[in-house]
Amino acid sequence: MARLPYIVKIMPKHDTPPSPNRLVVALAYDGLCTFEFGVAVEVFGLARPEMGEDWYRFAVAAVDEGEMRATGGVRFTADGGLDLIAQAGTIIVPGWRGIDAPVPEDLCAALRQAHENGARLLSICSGVFVLAASGLLNGRQATTHWRYTDALKARFGEIEVLPDVLYVDSDTVLTSAGSAAGIDLCLHLIRRDFGAKAANMVARRLVVPPHRDGGQAQFINKAVPEAHEKARLGPVLDRMQATLTEDYTVARLANMAGMSSRTFLRRFEAATGTTPAKWLLLQRLSKAKDLLETSKLGMEAIAETSGLGSAANLRHHFRQQFSTTPAAYRERFGAKTVMPREA
Repeated sequence: MARLPYIVKIMPKHDTPPSPNRLVVALAYDGLCTFEFGVAVEVFGLARPEMGEDWYRFAVAAVDEGEMRATGGVRFTADGGLDLIAQAGTIIVPGWRGIDAPVPEDLCAALRQAHENGARLLSICSGVFVLAASGLLNGRQATTHWRYTDALKARFGEIEVLPDVLYVDSDTVLTSAGSAAGIDLCLHLIRRDFGAKAANMVARRLVVPPHRDGGQAQFINKAVPEAHEKARLGPVLDRMQATLTEDYTVARLANMAGMSSRTFLRRFEAATGTTPAKWLLLQRLSKAKDLLETSKLGMEAIAETSGLGSAANLRHHFRQQFSTTPAAYRERFGAKTVMPREA
């Protein structure tokens, strides 16, 4: 998550802030990545009357003229062209037809102008190469699928590539890792715009977790645990997650799993992609974020409930993991004054 600026604006009391531009425009192109495009449609393109009248509107902007092809043998046309980009509040680049495929200059120019006019840009997976070609990622942090991070670094040296995160929020330019991470980023954007309750409602409709912790490393070259390992480690993970305030040493965890400490550490990392200490910290931070989003508890109470001990410890880990403070996180993602109706 990008570091949040602290800006104080003195405004006349009678001024009303402008309504946000809720038009989301997804790019479509010949060679379209079907899954990534489907993510954008599923999250932003479906009618959701239970979310209220201020919900997103959706349109598709064709990069190429005439009939286009999509992965999987689908042929399609779109209702609009690049002119729609100028009208958008949020623009989604759902992958790209290949990391070696050139990006049309007229598309780059349209994206730069839209960003200058205040639009947010969001890429899924290889779509980051479109944003990189436009120059809008220069001097920013970004991510993409783990297969493409080296290529992104080599071709665009002015971008700070983060290879082991699910997504990067640089305020007005957002990038996600592999295809499914696009769902995480889209839900994150809903959380930014409408709060945690709205993001949770959409996640429930999608039957996906409202937030995943960790990074791409946990999904790379990890063998599926064998049945007997799952049976031994599963209860340990459940116990840790259910009792975050307890102290867990490696020796205690190994004893719970019926293993030696060395075997436990090796098998824990094979199953989760990280160490017990780091895994537990992520669970505690996830609990803290949930409380910041949904409760009015003070920082000390949140730190104690989540197992982080003290407000100072909570602030330390938030700065270290998310480059922000708990207070800034609550300000940005806490429950909004107006909440959507339940279906």
